[in-house]
Amino acid sequence: MSWIAAVIGRLMLAALFLLSGISKLADPGQAAGILQSAHLPANLAMPTGIFEVVAGVMLAVGLMTRLVSLALFVFVGLTIFFVHNQFGDPLQLTMALKNLAIMGGLLMTFAYGQMRGSYDFMRERRRTQDAEIRLAHAEGKAEGATAVPHTVVTAPPATVVTARPATVVADAPRTVIADTPRTVVTDVDGDGVSEVRER
Repeated sequence: MSWIAAVIGRLMLAALFLLSGISKLADPGQAAGILQSAHLPANLAMPTGIFEVVAGVMLAVGLMTRLVSLALFVFVGLTIFFVHNQFGDPLQLTMALKNLAIMGGLLMTFAYGQMRGSYDFMRERRRTQDAEIRLAHAEGKAEGATAVPHTVVTAPPATVVTARPATVVADAPRTVIADTPRTVVTDVDGDGVSEVRER
């Protein structure tokens, strides 16, 4: 919430100077009369109006906030010294106190005008980010330069073991024992004579 209040206060101060400058540019005769009554050159009316307009715009945007605040602080102080210096006159005293309050607001703007919501804040944040990026790059390069080289260990070539061919052992030859032939004695042809034959 504090930064919102700072932005609103800065815009209100900027509007005061902006409108005052526009009125001087629109009717420089009135401003010239005030300057002559304060024993100042009347031709300062236009430069004063231009200064107030430019400073008001810069203050509203938040551009060079501190420098503009200090310049306006001096400008308002000079108006008290040269124009509103009749403190015995209640009107002049009121105008002097009003300008004094404006000077206090300008000092607050000088102190807190670079908060969020101003061009100065965005520019400073961008510079900080750029500096962080450059620092990160520099650290990365430094780490790369001082890094310990890695040792690559190559594994020995694998030994291929070829299996020996299996030895097939043939069965021993089998011995087949044939049956012993049998001898049969019989009368084959029926002539009464026995014949011997193998069965």
